[in-house]
Amino acid sequence: MPYLFSRCGALMPPFALLLRPVRMIRSASTLLLALGLLVAGPVCAQQQPAAPGKPAAADKPRKLTRKERKEMQRQAALEAAKAQQQSQITEKDRELSAAYFVDGVKFMLLEDYPKALERLLKAYQLDPNNAAINYKIAEANLLIGNLKDAGNFAQAAVRLDGKNAYYYLILAQIYASQKQFTEAAQVYTKLIQDVPDSKSYLFNLAELYLAQGKLTDALTAFEQAEKEFGPMDEVSFKKQQIYLKQNNLDKALQEGEALITANPDEVRYVLAQAEMYAANNRLPDAIRVAQQALRKEPENPQAHMILADAYRQQGNATESEKQIKQAFESPELSIDQKVRILVDYLKQLPNPAIQQTALELADITTKVHPREAKAFSVAGDVQLLAEQKPKARTSYLQALRLDNSHYKIWQQVVLIDAELAQSDSLLKHTNQALELFPNQAVFWFYNGVGHTFAKQPAKAVRAFEQGKKLATDNPELAAQFDTQLGDAYNELKEYDKSDAAYDAALTFDANNAQALNNYSYYLSLRGKNLPKARDMAAKLIKLFPENGTYLDTYGWVLYQLKDYANARQYLEKAVRTSRDGTVLEHYGDVLYQLGDAAAAVEHWQQAKKAGGTSALIDRKIKDRKLYE
Repeated sequence: MPYLFSRCGALMPPFALLLRPVRMIRSASTLLLALGLLVAGPVCAQQQPAAPGKPAAADKPRKLTRKERKEMQRQAALEAAKAQQQSQITEKDRELSAAYFVDGVKFMLLEDYPKALERLLKAYQLDPNNAAINYKIAEANLLIGNLKDAGNFAQAAVRLDGKNAYYYLILAQIYASQKQFTEAAQVYTKLIQDVPDSKSYLFNLAELYLAQGKLTDALTAFEQAEKEFGPMDEVSFKKQQIYLKQNNLDKALQEGEALITANPDEVRYVLAQAEMYAANNRLPDAIRVAQQALRKEPENPQAHMILADAYRQQGNATESEKQIKQAFESPELSIDQKVRILVDYLKQLPNPAIQQTALELADITTKVHPREAKAFSVAGDVQLLAEQKPKARTSYLQALRLDNSHYKIWQQVVLIDAELAQSDSLLKHTNQALELFPNQAVFWFYNGVGHTFAKQPAKAVRAFEQGKKLATDNPELAAQFDTQLGDAYNELKEYDKSDAAYDAALTFDANNAQALNNYSYYLSLRGKNLPKARDMAAKLIKLFPENGTYLDTYGWVLYQLKDYANARQYLEKAVRTSRDGTVLEHYGDVLYQLGDAAAAVEHWQQAKKAGGTSALIDRKIKDRKLYE
């Protein structure tokens, strides 16, 4: 792309002046140039040499038309008026104007625009028809945001010297700054028409048309530019976008084919063409062109991705899976692209049809990007949804070794520890998380759960109490803390605190299943407030009529109330849904109370095998007698 030389001798890049603020180069030569502009007047463009073979002057003068004679008379009158105005300026005024002008340019360089304007306006008062002065005043006003005055002086500069590209450019910039794209486009059109060697501004004109949504006009400008400067890749891309917006797919594809032909070694053009075919459901063509790219670059991941998507749309799952795995094995497919793809798989899990592919892609990602925390994090997400919890935890922990700052990954780790009921891991990981996030209540909660698993109720209470202080703005979490405190205080035999904690939890949520179950069960074991225990357990049964643990709790509360017949009814249902040792032992106890000692002993024996029974189970079996 050629650069334009302005009439003032400055190098002017054609693409750079649409919206860029005008900046002056900080050098002494600028001042000399400005002074030259003022003293010598606007410099005219160099005359082009006569075309080869054509005489410099016509051999025989042609007779002028009436219209041409009128135009010449008008131009002569304008030149005479201008000459008269210029002649009215004394040499002293001209020198003083020049001095003010130079001062103004100096302050412009120093970015002291108020002083610059003061000097430039004094120069203007002495020499108002100097195009360079009008131009600099327009520039100063533009830089301080006074667009109205900037526009007026820029228009004057263009009017006074219609052959200087800079004057048109600043006027177009002023219009564009106010989103007056139509006016800006008109300025560029006149610039291209009136100023020699200014065809490169066709690109600016095309961009202005695009900003207005005038696609046809933009196309015309780009095509004119191509006639002047030849085919250009970026222009072809722009034309493709325009054709696509016009729903002219064939034209867009033609541009793509032309790019490929002109640049046979540029795989990116081949891939762009394949993507265009795929996006428009021309799958055989997309596959053909993507394979063409792979013949040039067999490991190109983008080509494999295009093929994977095309084969998927064709229903060829085997080939699609093969292609996407090849793409994932390439380090050139960025980790961010791979994460985005895996997230799409996550949205579809659990789904047996894609689960294995998702797991394999996650494994490939961690192998290709072993130093990327996000690779292990997304792999952990996939594995977790695939119910591979221990493996997911391993992936999450590796992600944290690479970057331990992610709160949500720590949360996933401790949740898995809690679900697996692994107290050692839960305590280790919550302690590590609390070093980084000491004010996060959730980690105190699971730290307390870890101590509960480890039969350390005093430490559990300390963790729960600390966490509850941090959960004041989260009443739901605070209620969970109260439920856990009820259990822990009960273990410590601090029954008043235990009851108060359960009551607080049920005040927030009267249907809190854990609080209803444990509170009523512990009251029954203590033989305290049994009517309240019965009401809570009955409510629980209405909410969960088939839950074996809750049926056992209600049956045991009835047993403590000596309502053995009803206790048997619920304990019998509990035994059918649960083979827990405590449930079996309770059922044996109620059978003994109802006079069926043989059946009682049989269930006590089953309870012992199941485990989790009371310390009296052996005596009950040996003596065939109930001990309480």
